[in-house]
Amino acid sequence: MPLLLLKLTLTPILIGGASLAARRWGPTIGGWIVALPLTSGPVLLFIAIEHGPTFAATTSVGTLLGLAAIAGYCVGFIAGSTRGPATAFASATAAYAATGLVGQFLAGWPFPVLVLVAAGAIALALMTLPATSSAKSTTPHPRWDLPARIIVGTVLVLTLTSVAPLLGPTASGIVTTFPVYVSVISVFAFLHDGRPAALGVLRGLLVGLFGTVGFYIAVHTLVESAGVGPAFAAAVATSLLVSGLALRQAGTGSRAPANLEIESA
Repeated sequence: MPLLLLKLTLTPILIGGASLAARRWGPTIGGWIVALPLTSGPVLLFIAIEHGPTFAATTSVGTLLGLAAIAGYCVGFIAGSTRGPATAFASATAAYAATGLVGQFLAGWPFPVLVLVAAGAIALALMTLPATSSAKSTTPHPRWDLPARIIVGTVLVLTLTSVAPLLGPTASGIVTTFPVYVSVISVFAFLHDGRPAALGVLRGLLVGLFGTVGFYIAVHTLVESAGVGPAFAAAVATSLLVSGLALRQAGTGSRAPANLEIESA
């Protein structure tokens, strides 16, 4: 029940909040917000509380590999985006599945190597992005747009997490880390504002994922020695610091105000 409530609560908040932020400050900020571990972080916290720090440390390895698969998703989306949003999404999904399957064979590698794999995949995906404007949209959105995003995202989250346990551990690991939020936001951005807006979402996502890598490094390194509470507090601080610095360094051109605050609770 706590996980179901988390899905039903966080999904509308995250998709709705990121969509509104994208309208206000540009699509890059929307993608950056959904890169924060606002869903996987609480899920891992529940795992740590229910199954212990050692189990949480092990789980963080698989989730870290999932970030490399998300980078593959972005590359697939970019490759298919010249043919429209449907082709972009299909190409991204295929690339995600392929990258995720390859990642399953790396699970036994040393953790520092996996960190380099995840960070390297994110950096390579960023390099494939063409230069696009990340300016906010000036075209009014229809009234149904935001409710449709929330409904589609919530249905996808519930469907994927319900089907995943039936597929076995390998396929389950791939399915449960599928980037639902960025899929919804990028496709809707594509439909409303075109390819540049969708690619702007991906740019923000990839920049923000560096902070998520930092989150899982902190959890994996500290949860057994420092305890659940201190480890997750350090992980949240690390994620916000690294993702904020990465956003500033990337020079996204989104013109987000200096006092923009994102809560990661």
